[in-house]
Amino acid sequence: MARKKKKNNQPISSQSAEQAALERFAPLLDEQDYAALLNDLEQPLYSAIRVNPLKADARKDVAGWAQQYSWHLEQVPFCPTGWWVKEADNPPSQTIEHRMGAFYIQDAASMLPVELFDLQPHPDQLILDLAASPGGKTTHLISRAGDQGLVLANDASRERITALRLVLQTWGAINQAVLRFQAEQYGRWYPETFDRVLLDAPCSMQGLRTSESHPSRPISDREVQQLARRQTRMLESALQAVKTGGQVVYSTCTLTPEEDEMVLDALLKAYPGAIRIEDTRARLPYPAPALRQVGEVHLEEQVQGAARIWPHRYHTAGFFAALITKTDSILGKESQPPERPLEQFGLDALDQSEFDDLVLMIEDQYGFDLATLLEDQGCGLWQKGSAVFMIPELFVRHFSSLPFQSLGMMLGEFSPTGFVPSHEWLSRFSGAFSNGRVTLGDEQGKQWMRGEDIRGFYENQIQGESIVAVCDELGRYIGRGKYSEGSLKNLLPRRLVWF
Repeated sequence: MARKKKKNNQPISSQSAEQAALERFAPLLDEQDYAALLNDLEQPLYSAIRVNPLKADARKDVAGWAQQYSWHLEQVPFCPTGWWVKEADNPPSQTIEHRMGAFYIQDAASMLPVELFDLQPHPDQLILDLAASPGGKTTHLISRAGDQGLVLANDASRERITALRLVLQTWGAINQAVLRFQAEQYGRWYPETFDRVLLDAPCSMQGLRTSESHPSRPISDREVQQLARRQTRMLESALQAVKTGGQVVYSTCTLTPEEDEMVLDALLKAYPGAIRIEDTRARLPYPAPALRQVGEVHLEEQVQGAARIWPHRYHTAGFFAALITKTDSILGKESQPPERPLEQFGLDALDQSEFDDLVLMIEDQYGFDLATLLEDQGCGLWQKGSAVFMIPELFVRHFSSLPFQSLGMMLGEFSPTGFVPSHEWLSRFSGAFSNGRVTLGDEQGKQWMRGEDIRGFYENQIQGESIVAVCDELGRYIGRGKYSEGSLKNLLPRRLVWF
């Protein structure tokens, strides 16, 4: 019997993986473009930030950060809230603003998918993010929707759910729910339900740029085909779940045609007349057309309207995105989603008396109109044990029996000494308080961010023991504190402490 050849299990370097990807993609470019691509890959890939409009002003605050941190910024041309950080004495990741969710660090190419949508705030809008973790594009959806309507953030991976939840908490999002199901199920469970659906599909990550979140790795033809089959099923589910006349964005962080253009081509042929690939040229400052053909395969003409972002087009990682309009129903097999009513999660809606008492307490302690906030956000107050949550009414109306991983925003919790607002709620809304805020000096602020209590701190306007919003000299919210005469106990979440 012949002896089996021993497999080589030595790890392949990211440089070798990138070279293999380059060889795979070289036939897709003409000589001039290929030379431009090679030149661009020699240049640094700049980090980029996307501003959170729920907490910051995209112009005024960005200018202030640039001055404060000695940043040289350049606008991302297809994202009004995105900036490249080309020089930085202080890295964006090491700032208070980043820790408190005033901006998200994200490769610029990843800002494109959500910008392709026609999307405005609307109180009844239903949005589905089918593969949401770690949450960057979900926060972008929430921002463009003005945290109105409802965003369902779904991810099938148990390991990635915690990261998704934390990102949405830090962003200050209210009208959202985190779910964990296979994306392929939603078209069967909720046909013709959503106004917008985003599918940033799991892919081979052949974007020709190595980063912590997108490492280069070798990829086989077999794996590419397996991924493409799953991506096609997921996109089919997205198209079934969106309303006729609604929009789906399909995107990947790979340049492999089998996972990009050929997925679109397959669905155009499977559902002729039911979907339309929109031309992205009008939405980009300069064109980045998709391929016309792959090898000997000639693609449907519409496919070229998608955006194939080679790194040298915009000096980003490689990326692919398509905007699809559903023009007719796409019939499929329907089934019932799993059920677990809110009451089985231990949630009970506050009655009117409890609601009024809490609204009055927030008004007395912080000078803040909670009732108006709830009306504007389309939320109700629900209690679980000692905790009180702001829960989107659209979820209760349309998905009240669908099991979730997290829902809405925690307003706070009752304790033996009174009501304690949550860090997330204070982080987003304490700037509108007329009282219940204290300001620390520069050295005290540094102590605070190290997680230390502040001794010998007196605030005449605060009576007795109170939970206060703590700010630094620049007016930035830096956490919750429990004030008692002469001291300020630090309630900053441990994940935000600077050690």
